[in-house]
Amino acid sequence: MARAVRRQEELPSPAAAYGGDSPGERAVWRLRSRGCWDDAAALLEPYVPGSPSTALRRASLLVERCMFTGSGWEAAEDALRLAEAAARDDDARGAAASERGHLAYVATVLGVRDRSDEARAALGRAAALLDQASPARAMLDYRRGLVAEHVSGNTEAAQAAYRRAHTGATAHGDALLCSFTWRHLAGLALREGELAEARHGFTESLLLRERLGFLVGMAPALVALADVQEKHEATRLLEEATRLFRLLGGVPTWLASRLEAA
Repeated sequence: MARAVRRQEELPSPAAAYGGDSPGERAVWRLRSRGCWDDAAALLEPYVPGSPSTALRRASLLVERCMFTGSGWEAAEDALRLAEAAARDDDARGAAASERGHLAYVATVLGVRDRSDEARAALGRAAALLDQASPARAMLDYRRGLVAEHVSGNTEAAQAAYRRAHTGATAHGDALLCSFTWRHLAGLALREGELAEARHGFTESLLLRERLGFLVGMAPALVALADVQEKHEATRLLEEATRLFRLLGGVPTWLASRLEAA
């Protein structure tokens, strides 16, 4: 697979990949990247009426909050219903269905409630609605990979979906999504005993998050890389992950047991 990391100055603005590169959008990104999802959503809220894309971005922020904190489900559901109601064409409806599927997936894997059937149905609906050339297609492929791997246990289907997502994210300049696809492809490589490939993928994921300033995603990336390093380097990475985890107030919450064990 082609190397995804470029020099920092060549990376596109993360705000541009998620709705625009205005001062307001950059402020939303800064808040999001530090785990301040409610504050980021509040900045978008005045622009939701009359803007289906803004409604969807706000819903996406609140779904991401659920994924990292295991809380805020009602607010995410409310925002998602608004986004679904505001959608006016197949692409918007498909992107909203993708978000619906992701929320159902997150609730399932975090053990809140088994919504696996809803996740599959919503992602299938998104696949039927989204044009193959849609920028939202790469995120959909990534999410279908998550369901295949962590709900269905089908690693072959998951790998194929992650690779499609990686190709699409690279084509559309979505470096943040590339950081996720690198990480999950590396995880599958590690499962197959491909240590060098896994180390490369985890390193790429971490570098992208560092360069984008995605602070809230740094601790999980550090922990993943620690799993494929020698003891001394692994200890250093876990110590850094622990500092970031504490700095962000214990987010992501599901990382706590892993860091405590370290």
